[in-house]
Amino acid sequence: MPAMTLTTTAVSPAGVAAALSGRRARAQLAAGAAAGPLWAVVSLAQAAVRDGYDITRHPLSMLANGSPGWIQTTNFVVAGLLSVAGAAGLRRALRGRPGGTWAPVLLLVHGVGMVLAGVFTVDPGDGFAGTPAGAPQTISAESAAHLAAGSLSFLALIAGLWVLGRYFSRAGERGFAMGCRTAGTALLLGNVWAMSGSAGGSLAIAVGGIVAMVWASVIAGRLSRGVTA
Repeated sequence: MPAMTLTTTAVSPAGVAAALSGRRARAQLAAGAAAGPLWAVVSLAQAAVRDGYDITRHPLSMLANGSPGWIQTTNFVVAGLLSVAGAAGLRRALRGRPGGTWAPVLLLVHGVGMVLAGVFTVDPGDGFAGTPAGAPQTISAESAAHLAAGSLSFLALIAGLWVLGRYFSRAGERGFAMGCRTAGTALLLGNVWAMSGSAGGSLAIAVGGIVAMVWASVIAGRLSRGVTA
């Protein structure tokens, strides 16, 4: 009877490290994929049930006021942290590719800005949370900090989506390239509308923000499928 031999395949430490890095990147991108939908669903659910809230007059961030305000505060912080994780995964997914430097940085700034926008609460106004009708006559330092953080977050998201649009265009994925540019532009237009003081500005920025954040999550999910060990 011939002797039986047992062969084994050696796995190098570098191979193990690469496999673990790939798994971590996929988990990070999965977190990024959850950020936009989570923020949108939680925000819109509150907008539908909070007394005195009108999305055509009140920004979604104003939901952080009142006794249930902790929900929106938590929503901002959690979505921001998920976006930060997604940015880390994006860095791994785009390493050595066009946009691989700036897209992760911009999405990281977006996530940090969301966290800070949750930490600092915008002032209530225009009849919401017991305030009189009309815009507030003064603005608190905390509200100013919220507005600065939110503006930085959204501007970084706009730029990040445009950079990703360039990446997908070079990769020949025209649908994703068009989606990135459209979502970034939608948020830009929402910002401009809201800053102009025109009627419906809060609705415009809500629509633009949701479109951009959800599309960024779609991109995170798309890129997670291409991460290998």
